[in-house]
Amino acid sequence: MNHARLCTAVLILKFFTFDVLAQALPPVPAELGTIRRNEQGQLEVIRRPAASQGTADGVVADKVAGPGRTLEKKWPNAAAGGRTLVVGPQEQIRTIAEAARLARDGDTIEILPGEYRQQAVVWLQGRLTVRGRGKRPVFIADGDHAEGKGLWVVRNAEMLIENIEFRGARVPDGNGAGIRFERGHLRIVRCAFFDNEMGILTGNVADSVLEVEDSEFGQAPRHAGGLHHLLYAGTIARLSVRGSRLQQGFRGHLIKSRARESSILYNLLVDGVGGRASYELEFPNGGLAWVIGNVIGQSATTDNRDLVSYGAEGRHWPDNALYLAHNTLIDDTVDGRFLRVWSDRLPAGSEVWAINNLLVGRGAFMPQAPGRHDGNQSIDRAMLLDADGLVFALPQNSPLRGKAKPPGSVREQNLAPAAEFHLPVGTRPLAAGMPLSVGALQ
Repeated sequence: MNHARLCTAVLILKFFTFDVLAQALPPVPAELGTIRRNEQGQLEVIRRPAASQGTADGVVADKVAGPGRTLEKKWPNAAAGGRTLVVGPQEQIRTIAEAARLARDGDTIEILPGEYRQQAVVWLQGRLTVRGRGKRPVFIADGDHAEGKGLWVVRNAEMLIENIEFRGARVPDGNGAGIRFERGHLRIVRCAFFDNEMGILTGNVADSVLEVEDSEFGQAPRHAGGLHHLLYAGTIARLSVRGSRLQQGFRGHLIKSRARESSILYNLLVDGVGGRASYELEFPNGGLAWVIGNVIGQSATTDNRDLVSYGAEGRHWPDNALYLAHNTLIDDTVDGRFLRVWSDRLPAGSEVWAINNLLVGRGAFMPQAPGRHDGNQSIDRAMLLDADGLVFALPQNSPLRGKAKPPGSVREQNLAPAAEFHLPVGTRPLAAGMPLSVGALQ
């Protein structure tokens, strides 16, 4: 073999060996990110993608335990290979219907500020992000609806909807929703739902998850027909509502949840002057319900004397317990009830824990179920002060301030609040280890 042929053979052997070794090497492990402990005390993984995935700084947190956890770990975004489609009056894509037709799994749709009328749509993608850019764009039904269900219908998706307002949904059966969520995992962040027959209405698919963060609901329509719930979750796996404000109901409830597990954390559920909501918070089929750090109040014009109701329609899920801790419950009626537990319609032994709640007004408070009932305190409405626009705080010189005993844990979850509601929507964290007061506002 001459020298040239020998060199060629050596090169071929090197490339062949390199290729075999490359195929034999294990794949590079995925970088999950930084692990930290969140405000609930649970571990979470923080990823910093190249593009925002629905938060201001592009950070996505994978919460792995606790009543406020996020169950789904990945959200579609442009950095994962999807495109960004821009919708606006002067853009190539001018309607949300056209964007829905063009979008593929993994895409992000950004909507420019403005009013968008008669743009009802059904979302058929499996993974999608839809967000308003800048000032919140407003979608007004103006008589339009998708499939007789509402303004937007989410068929079956892992979907994030952020910074969008939905108004005026009306349909023939009276259940017109700003968003009708049928199946999947839907996360709603910084959105608003006003003057809809239903703000958000879900289907009854047992593995669906709905998460609502830092959002507003209100101005239930006052026309005849149907009960206009501001947020209604059917028999789904999980509902989470956090840092949100719900007010001005009419006949229906502010929140109604039939979910297997419901986490209602750090919200303002106060119907307001002239509000005519029925229950402010209802779990008609029981289930596992965490209600921590909320301000919940009914008006003198309420359509139902009960603020919080648990189990009125009997059991649907095998696990039933209500954990009501560090809430401020306000009753402006003469003969109201802060809490009603329908124990006769639930399995024997279904627990209710009511701990460190502040009871404001003349309502009755009788948990009527086994469990822990500690540290609940009653005061007159005149004893509360305005704190940052919320007339629901104990004054600094109150003998109740900073005197609450730690509420303890149950099911490996700490019942102490780690945050509180902050106007206009959202939460602010509480300092770790600070003395706690009864109620929601520290």
